[in-house]
Amino acid sequence: MELFRSFIFVPGNRANMLERARNFNSDVIMVDLEDSVPPGEKETAREMAKEWVPALKKEGKRVMVRVNSLDTGLTRQELEAVVSPDLYGISLGKVESTWNMRDADRMLSSIEHLAGVEPGSIKMVAWAETASALVDARDIATASKRVVALAFGAEDFTNDMGIERTDTGEEVRVPRSLVPVAARAANVASLDSPFVLFQDPDALRADAQRARQMGYTGKFAIHPAQLDIINETFSPSAEEIAYARQIMAAWEEAEAAGRGSLAMDGRMVDVPVVKRAQNLLAFADAVEAQGR
Repeated sequence: MELFRSFIFVPGNRANMLERARNFNSDVIMVDLEDSVPPGEKETAREMAKEWVPALKKEGKRVMVRVNSLDTGLTRQELEAVVSPDLYGISLGKVESTWNMRDADRMLSSIEHLAGVEPGSIKMVAWAETASALVDARDIATASKRVVALAFGAEDFTNDMGIERTDTGEEVRVPRSLVPVAARAANVASLDSPFVLFQDPDALRADAQRARQMGYTGKFAIHPAQLDIINETFSPSAEEIAYARQIMAAWEEAEAAGRGSLAMDGRMVDVPVVKRAQNLLAFADAVEAQGR
């Protein structure tokens, strides 16, 4: 089971940050060629990403690159620079339709062939960060077999809608809640938008907990100090693991007695509850296997 709890953006033009990324405890390192890189630094970032993708892979990191959107004209040359056996995948922003995903898929297939990379091996994270993308989110997430996750981009979404972005996030509560539903329907992971108040750990924890309750499987970070909280929040707690084990033990006894449900702590336990416990324990095993 692959873990998609924490993704951290690292500006592709910042050698010092890329060096520090060797020690980041995120599930995925996202080398950014898009929003965090000014126009005059795009070429530099592209060349640095080409160098750092294999360097970070050698450190045991799973590395993705966020490329610029198709309408910028930069996407292909960025992919040609970074696609290699060391690259796990790409993140494609400003997606508006399934056509964008299919175009990116075809582009990747062509470049994989030229680079001698196994066909279809480069994965994709698609972003729902405009009204159009949100409406078509499930179709976007299923437009390519490469897609492993669907991400919500609150900053770009509020910009697209012409509404003010606030610290409470109330203005994106509804659209934010729709992305994990679309992702689940597409059978891919769902990634929540970064929390921009990176010096407020308590607020980050509360925000991440809300995201997990909405069904998100992970969250983007913009600062390494956010990673421990994000990893912890999107991992089963010791209490959750213990309770899931109690459920499984009680369920085995109930099954042996020929019962299809049982009561535990004043709550009914039936098949959906048992499946949730099984999934949680499988995920806990995956977290333990990764060592964090």
